[in-house]
Amino acid sequence: MSGVIRKTAAELADALATGEVTSVELTQAHLDRIAAVDGSADAGVHAFLHVDAEGALEQAAASDARRAAGQPLHALDGVPIAVKDVLATKGMPTTCGSKILEGWLPPYDATVVAKLRAAGLPILGKTNMDEFAMGSSTEHSAYGPTRNPWDLDRIPGGSGGGSAAAVAAFEAPLAIGTDTGGSIRQPGAVTGTVGVKPTYGSISRYGLVALANSLDQAGPVTRTVLDSALLHELIGGHDPKDSTSVRTPVTGLVDAAREGAAGDLSGLKVGVITELSGEGWQPGVMSRFQESVDLLAKLGAEVVEVSCPSFVHAMAAYYLILPAECSSNLAKFDAMRYGLRVTPPGSPSAEDVMKATRDAGFGDEVKRRIILGTYALSSGYYDAYYGQAQKIRTLIIDDFKAAYDKVDVLVSPTAPTTAFKLGEKLDDPLAMYLNDLATIPANLAGVPGISIPAGLAPEDGLPVGFQVLAPVLEDARLYRVGAALESALTQQWGGPLVAPEVAR
Repeated sequence: MSGVIRKTAAELADALATGEVTSVELTQAHLDRIAAVDGSADAGVHAFLHVDAEGALEQAAASDARRAAGQPLHALDGVPIAVKDVLATKGMPTTCGSKILEGWLPPYDATVVAKLRAAGLPILGKTNMDEFAMGSSTEHSAYGPTRNPWDLDRIPGGSGGGSAAAVAAFEAPLAIGTDTGGSIRQPGAVTGTVGVKPTYGSISRYGLVALANSLDQAGPVTRTVLDSALLHELIGGHDPKDSTSVRTPVTGLVDAAREGAAGDLSGLKVGVITELSGEGWQPGVMSRFQESVDLLAKLGAEVVEVSCPSFVHAMAAYYLILPAECSSNLAKFDAMRYGLRVTPPGSPSAEDVMKATRDAGFGDEVKRRIILGTYALSSGYYDAYYGQAQKIRTLIIDDFKAAYDKVDVLVSPTAPTTAFKLGEKLDDPLAMYLNDLATIPANLAGVPGISIPAGLAPEDGLPVGFQVLAPVLEDARLYRVGAALESALTQQWGGPLVAPEVAR
């Protein structure tokens, strides 16, 4: 069964439908793979924080029973999946990569998780992440870093490096990530996987432990564009439990992916964002990006340059808005209701307990952002910092609107560089933040984006990501363009981009 783990989710769905394999066999094969390569923070990929072998096999057996009884099934029923540890899972630990939530068992499922269970996808376990989704390398996890399957000495991106690494290492055919400033797309770029940030509000945030409410968005992590489309349609749609949920149905994505795979982009106008290139961008990243742009032109697309001048201020605005929201969201971790509680000696007050718990439970990056956000929201500084950042956000939204009056989609490299070495930027927060330079604007504006593998950089042989951005609620355009480029690149390479075998 070792070969089955290298099939795409769509191929696995077909194999299940024809009886070539059972869900139990398929799930066990992925559990065996996890046991073989995942290891711990000191060795192996370390993509998972918790593996639910018993629960996954029970769900797989139930899928096989439904299939044997001839019951109506979702296309992905029986295909296993991994879930980022920021989404609540009933009866399964949800830690957000933090000591302050170590061992917490939610009493309910996030809406995304509930949809996965209802469709019959066995949940393999919970994937590693930067603590409370704060980071670009998964090195800020309280449980140790995840490693990139392409090179175990390098980062897998972040904050959702665990989900991307699990998919790249064939530990799971599908995964769920969350994207606040690029945490699905940037890991996708550096691990050679497909990562999608859907339109804000098109996928429920209910049960997603919030980092920044106006930015967070769950989405698919896969190895192909079609697989992302299948998963995106499954988890999308309106949710009355989420006040930010939009009522527009999430449909047409699979059809768009299949249409794009045919390779005809005639009539499509593609805008290359001039501000997302130049000095500081790795030459190999830019060369692979330009090759992909040239391929889009060969497929019939009209390619033009588009300027979005406010994008140069996006990172500064983001790192005021995000800390402000996170400082508010993380105030609930007070040692009084749930999670870790540290009681100092003597007769401590509630304030003493809260202080000791937060000191022990939060990591340095979380503390850094809480302090920054609290300062930005404080009396006398709100208008100067947070208020000004929101004005920049409006200008970025206006830039997107103006660009989409001229073109159908915008494109850029997903990340400025390939995966850097573990520890290389851990003590330099600004250098770490720059990894999200190209992905942040989409979160500030709420527009959808996709990252697909664009080849390997010649300098280091590591994956490069190509980003496509579409207007709000036009997610189908991502899948048409992404599938067309994926198909052309795969033909050019003679097969899909595949990570080397993990050597523990």
